[in-house]
Amino acid sequence: MNFRKGRAPAEPEINLIPFIDVLLVVVIFLMVTTTYSKFTALQVTLPTADAEKALRQPREINVAVDAQGRYAINNVRIAARNAAGLADALKQAMPPAAAAGAGTAAPEDDPVVIINADAMAAHQTVINVLEAARQAGLAKVTFAAQSSTR
Repeated sequence: MNFRKGRAPAEPEINLIPFIDVLLVVVIFLMVTTTYSKFTALQVTLPTADAEKALRQPREINVAVDAQGRYAINNVRIAARNAAGLADALKQAMPPAAAAGAGTAAPEDDPVVIINADAMAAHQTVINVLEAARQAGLAKVTFAAQSSTR
């Protein structure tokens, strides 16, 4: 039998106190287990530069490496496939003033070797160019890249 006729059933309500207690425990757990450390190995402050355009354009030796491992120096294909053959070709491609005193001339007179390597070129072919530049006495080496257009 229902003795409570005329009375509306009590509305259930959510007790928020235990819910807040559980949330505080979770927040404390997260704060304790979180690490607040930086993941940088070195603290480096990078220098800034306001460079002006060079008064003299440095002499350049352009070395191209294609995906098949073939080389070209100053847009002239060469047959060499190893570092020694490349070094000989680099010495022949040097401007006359630099070739006369390879390694003994003033550093600003040294030609710059620009390596234009195909994106699919083998790593060893690029290393061969670097080794050939070292054998030829050319200390200034740089890589050419194209900017990505987005």
